Amino acid sequence: MERIQMTEELSFSRVIHGLWRLADWNQSTSETLSLIEHCLELGITTFDHADIYGSYTCEALFGDAIREKPSLREKMEIVTKCGIVLPSSNRPAHKTHHYNTSKQHIIHSVEQSLTNLNTDYIDTLLIHRPDPYMNPAEVADAFIQLQKEGKVHTFGISNFKDHQWDMLQSFLPFDLVTNQLELSVYNLENFDDGTLNLCQEKRVAPMAWSPLAGGKVFNGKDEKSSRLRSTLQKTAEEVGAKGIDQIMYAWLLNHPANIMPIIGSGKKERITDAVQALTIELNHDQWFNILHSSMGHEVP
Repeated sequence: MERIQMTEELSFSRVIHGLWRLADWNQSTSETLSLIEHCLELGITTFDHADIYGSYTCEALFGDAIREKPSLREKMEIVTKCGIVLPSSNRPAHKTHHYNTSKQHIIHSVEQSLTNLNTDYIDTLLIHRPDPYMNPAEVADAFIQLQKEGKVHTFGISNFKDHQWDMLQSFLPFDLVTNQLELSVYNLENFDDGTLNLCQEKRVAPMAWSPLAGGKVFNGKDEKSSRLRSTLQKTAEEVGAKGIDQIMYAWLLNHPANIMPIIGSGKKERITDAVQALTIELNHDQWFNILHSSMGHEVP
């Protein structure tokens, strides 16, 4: 498995496993452990979480599996996110859906994540969404304290635009290591608005959430989905891919920004197929044909 160097001490697997739907998979602890081990065998060592996933349950489900085999912790990198507050029966004190990036909330969230994940440290903590009420000095204070205490090693952001990145970075004594973005053949927003360009300028590899566009391309009846589906199928036949999902991953993996797609599946065969997309090379004609299908017209 190709690895992406995030800092001198930290690298991520090029393909990342996402646990957003872990609670929906209705797995036993032993089944979750088996899935984790399958990922590690494939070379996927980086696992993506957020405190809110599964209405605040997914981190603990993952932690239960790690508790069964603690030696696995040193073989992986754990990424988690905080900053979104959701009403939940698991958090009765939460009254409204809002963002909270105060120092107190970040530190409390991390301490809860450490307990849930059954670990002493988080490799990378991300602020989940840009907060219009953010005090960047408080965020910086929280990050500095957590790093000094050894609870979090590195920090990043998620869904931030370039001006939001620059604002937070200006308050920090160390570099943000990644930006987790929505990137897919269907959703080109972060390609078009310069957000991906900023990652390249900063020499920072982005994580890609929803790289399969939430399934829209597979069964969408809109013109864009149909157009993309046809082009992806043609490309899959040209390169000998198993299906259009592999081409959707390969389209991101072939981009020079070192995009790291997050695979949000609980099925071992689909995770294996995603990893195999690393071997698929698209030429310029194929890459741009997919881009043109998404845009609905050729580049100028």
